[in-house]
Amino acid sequence: MTLPQPFQSVRAAALAVLNDHADGLTWKAGAFLGQCCVADRDLSEKQRSWLGSILARAGLPDLAEQAK
Repeated sequence: MTLPQPFQSVRAAALAVLNDHADGLTWKAGAFLGQCCVADRDLSEKQRSWLGSILARAGLPDLAEQAK
């Protein structure tokens, strides 16, 4: 079995959740993911952790270490 590859960008990860796993997202989480899609700066550690939690709940792989 092949393990899923981590997301190489924050935008790709956020879009994957919004496009295919949005059921059950809170308004706040949805707004955060939308902002991740257009952000012009790196995520803080807290934001990166929150995105990781959202990805895990959606059953998606985490961000790659170098993802921006």
